[in-house]
Amino acid sequence: QVQLVESGGGLVQAGGSLRLSCAASGRTFSSYDMAWFRQAPGKEREFVAFINRSGGSTYHADSVKGRFTISRDIANYMVYLQMNSLKPEDTAVYYCAADVRRSFLNAREYAYWGQGTQVTVSS
Repeated sequence: QVQLVESGGGLVQAGGSLRLSCAASGRTFSSYDMAWFRQAPGKEREFVAFINRSGGSTYHADSVKGRFTISRDIANYMVYLQMNSLKPEDTAVYYCAADVRRSFLNAREYAYWGQGTQVTVSS
């Protein structure tokens, strides 16, 4: 139904910035809520940010609020995560997800996932 491919990850020093992109393909992209999650080695997948179908409503986890910003370009099937003031604890594989069912905070509520992109923040 929907395929998601993340890009933009890399190695950055603490305090630096990165912008992640998620390219979507398939049908009815505009009808899906979207989110970013991340997963560090040995840890559970963690909610990062959410954006609704129209792009008019967003929510960011407390751990990234004020530093990260989620956005989307519906016409071009793109979702972005602008990451500023990066910290070493932001190091993780970042995943794009689509189609929330109930609670947008829970990874299990999303039907579609990308392959992930690695973000490493050095101190």
